[in-house]
Amino acid sequence: MVRPDSAGRTGGAEATRRTRGGATRAGSRRAPRTLRTERFAPYVLVAPAVLIIVTLRLWPLLLGVNFSFTGDGENNGTAVGFANYVELLQDPLFQGALRNVGLLVLLLPVAVAIPGLLATFIYLRVPGHRLFRSVYFFPAVLSPVIVGAIYNLLLAFDGPLNDLLGRAGLGPVDWLGDPGVAMFAVVGVHIWATFGMALVVFLAGFATLNPSLLDAARVDGATLPQVIWHVIIPGLSRTIQFVFVTTMIGMLTSMFGLLYVMTAGGPEGSTYLPEYYIWHEQGQMNRPALASAASTVLFFIMLIVGLAQMSVLRRSGRED
Repeated sequence: MVRPDSAGRTGGAEATRRTRGGATRAGSRRAPRTLRTERFAPYVLVAPAVLIIVTLRLWPLLLGVNFSFTGDGENNGTAVGFANYVELLQDPLFQGALRNVGLLVLLLPVAVAIPGLLATFIYLRVPGHRLFRSVYFFPAVLSPVIVGAIYNLLLAFDGPLNDLLGRAGLGPVDWLGDPGVAMFAVVGVHIWATFGMALVVFLAGFATLNPSLLDAARVDGATLPQVIWHVIIPGLSRTIQFVFVTTMIGMLTSMFGLLYVMTAGGPEGSTYLPEYYIWHEQGQMNRPALASAASTVLFFIMLIVGLAQMSVLRRSGRED
C-alpha cells in the first residue's frame, strides 16, 4: 500500500518529467531555427556591402567592357568587335604606356623597401623617431598638384638641384625634358609623395611582430641586416604582400595629377601611363570607346600583376 505522501511525490516527479520532456522537445524544435538564423546572419550583414560593390563597381565595369567593343565618331554605338584593342596595340603612345608599366614593376621593390626600412628604424626607436614619424607622413597629405608644382621648380633645368650639381662638377640634367630621364623623375616624386601611407601600414604590421624574436636575435649577436632578413621580413610577410599590391595599384591609378602637372605626358610621350592615355583619348580626342578599351586593358594589367605578386610573395614566404 502506497502512502499518500509517497503518491504525491511520485505524481510530482512524473509531472516534472513530463514538463522537462516537453521543454526538451520545444528546445529541440527551436534549435534548428536558431542554427538557421546563425547560418544566414553573415550573409545578411555582408549583403549591403556586396550590393554597393556590384552596383557601383562591377556593373559599371561590365558596361565599360561592353562599350569597348563599339565604335567612336560615325560608328558610335555600332559593334566593331576587337577593332579598338587592335588599334591600341598599334598606337605608339599606348605601347609607350605599357613599357612604362613594366618600368613601374621593376621599380616597385624600391617603392616598398623605402617605407619598410624607415618603419623599421622607427620601430627600433632610433634617436628622433617621433619627429621622423611626423615628417615622413607629411608628404602624403599634400595634393599631387602642389607636389608637382614644387618639383617643377626644384627639377627645372635652371633650378636649385642642377645648380648644386653644377657646383659639384656633375653638370646639369634635364630632369623633365629628357625622354630617358623624365619617367624616372616622376616616379621618384610619386614615391616621395606617397610612401607615408605605406609607412603607416608597416608600423601597424610591426605591432603584430613578436618582440621576443628580436630579443633572441640580439642575444645571438645578429646584425641589423640579419635581423631584417631573417626576423622582420618573415614576420611581416602578410603586410609586405598588402603593401606590394596597394603600391602597384597606386602607381597605375594615382599618378595622373603628377603627370599632368610635371610633364603633361611628354617629352615625346615618354611619360604616358595607361590612366593618362585614357584621359587623353576621352577628354582630348573624344574617343570614349577607345578609352573604355584602354580602361579594360588597365584593369586586366592590375589583376594579373597583383595576382602574380601575391603568388611570388607567398611562395617565397613558404620557402623561408
